[in-house]
Order: sequence, then structure tokens, then C-alpha cells
Amino acid sequence: MNITVILLLLAGLVLLVVGAELLVRGASDVATRMGISPLIVGLTIVAYGTSSPEMAVSIQSGLAGNADIALGNVVGSNIFNVLAILGIAAIIAPMMVANQLIRIDVPIMIGVSVLALMFGADGKISRVDGIILFILGVLYTAFQIYEGRRQAIASALEDSENGNQRQRLTPQQIIINIALILAGLVLLVLGSQFLIDSSISIAKAIGVSDLVIGLTIVAAGTSLPELASSVIASFKGEQDIAVGNVVGSNIFNILAVLGLSAVVSANGINVSDAALRFDVPVMIAVAIACLPIFSSGRSISRWEGILFLFYYVVYTAYLILQSTNHSQLPMFSQVMTFFVIPITVVTIAVSYFRSHKRSRI
Repeated sequence: MNITVILLLLAGLVLLVVGAELLVRGASDVATRMGISPLIVGLTIVAYGTSSPEMAVSIQSGLAGNADIALGNVVGSNIFNVLAILGIAAIIAPMMVANQLIRIDVPIMIGVSVLALMFGADGKISRVDGIILFILGVLYTAFQIYEGRRQAIASALEDSENGNQRQRLTPQQIIINIALILAGLVLLVLGSQFLIDSSISIAKAIGVSDLVIGLTIVAAGTSLPELASSVIASFKGEQDIAVGNVVGSNIFNILAVLGLSAVVSANGINVSDAALRFDVPVMIAVAIACLPIFSSGRSISRWEGILFLFYYVVYTAYLILQSTNHSQLPMFSQVMTFFVIPITVVTIAVSYFRSHKRSRI
């Protein structure tokens, strides 16, 4: 290990933080000045932008004839987004959840996750499946644009009725905000790449196997922009951007990234039996878990953030034990299946029903 690797690691961290700061600042200012809710901005501009590494990796893999990587990239990123990113962001500061997420976007996230499982049930996501997914992605984006325009008009009418004068964005301010967003995205992508490369070099230098590196550093690497953006947004109190970024990224990953990867690949995307039996169902379960957690008090508390993060550690540990055929895997699976998971389900259910009961009083 040399000084260059350490400098690359530090540079990656700095670029991630600066890039996330610029992206959140630019997106937040656009939302405020145009009367669009930060949630819509988080679900679209921030979410799609921070998913660009997943898109780049998957499209490149599809064109190179290695489209199978796209499924693992999308599934792994979606699990990481909810469990690790929302977990860390909620631990930093408990986050309120907008009603639109509970009513519309989280159910859509669950629906497209199930759709991915249905399309892959025959062992392949074909080009036709990819076209359908991509069209649904276009329709979802169109809906968010429509909703954003509707909110902007409603906000302008409200300001007019109340005699308030909203500061309009001047051409110069528009250029500045676009520049901030684009610069933020570029720095996020560069920072994540620097961080992945240096982390792999350090891991190899201390004797970590390629398998463990692949399951941890590389799997989470393409989600580093989402992590940086949501954490910075949480620190700045932009909770709608933080949560919307995760939900929007997960929807975009399935509809646009997975869909487009299947379209550009000559033979579609193969779906292994292992992915059908475990990884994709885990992605669906994680999406479903968001609904009661988000609905309980319309917030993500610190203990729920800790719970999310705990399950990401458990998921990663399971992958490592399974891939290395570790002798402790059966005991680990039994403890999780018959003790930890049931207790978690009961705890979430009790919390949800108590919150629902209080809201009706």
C-alpha cells in the first residue's frame, strides 16, 4: 500500500461530500424558487442523477455481453439504498415521511420489485420485458413532472391570493443551479470511483479475498452517490430529498437501468435460481418493510434506522457465509429465521398499529 492509494481514498471522500453538498444545494434551491416540493426533486433530479453509476455500469455490461451483472447491480443497490442509506440517514436525524411516498411511490417501488421477479421467473428478463420496464419508467417520470408542474401552479396561485411575491429564478440563477447540480453529479461519480478503486487496493493489501471485496466494496460502491446525497440532505434538514432520493433511485434502477440493460443486450438478462430464491425476494421484502415503517407516525425513527442498518449487516454476513460455505451458516440462518426476523416483524406490527390507533383518536 502506498501514499497514492491513501490520497486517492481521501480525495474520493472529499469529492463525495462536496459533490453531494452542491447537488443538494442546487436541487433544493430549484424546488424552493419554483414552488416544487423537495420530495419531487428528490424522486427525480437527485434520484436519477445519483443512479447514474448504476446506469453506466449496467449499460456498459450489456453492450459488452455481460448483462447478467446488471441484475446483481440493481438488486444489490436497491437493498443497500433502503437498509444502509435510510438507516444511516435516520440515525443522523429522524426523518418525516411525506404522505405521497406512503400513498404512491412506495407502493410503486413494491410493485416494480414484484414485476422484476415475475419477468425473471422464467430465468431471463428478455428484450420485450426490458422495453415494458423502460416504458413504465418513462410514464413514472412523466407523472412526476406533471405532479411537479401542478404543485408549482398551485403554489403560485396561493402566493397570488395571499399577496406574496415569490422570487422568480433569473436566467443567471437557473444557469448557476444547473451548474451546481451537474458539478455535484460529476464530483459524486468521480468520488465514488476513487473511493472504490482505493478501497479495493487497501483491501487486497491487507489480505481480504476478492470474493469479500466483491460482496462488500463493489456491491455498495455504485450506491455511494445516493449515500452521500441522502446523508448530506439529512444533515441539512432536507428530509424529503433524503427519502425521495432512495425511493426514486430504487424505482429508476428497476425500470430504467434494468429495463434498458435488457434492451441493449442481445440475449436479455439471465436470472439465476439463487437470485430468484433469495436476492430478489429480499429486495421485495425490504421494499414492503418500508410501508409499515414509513406509515408508523409518518416518520423513520432512530431505532428504525438502526434496525435497517442491522439488517444490511446481517444480509452482507449471510452472503459472505454462503459464498464461503462457512460451517456456521446453518446456525446463523436458524437464529435469523426463528428468532430475529419474527421478533422484528412483531415489533414493527405493534409500532404500526399503535401509531394508527393514535392517529384515529
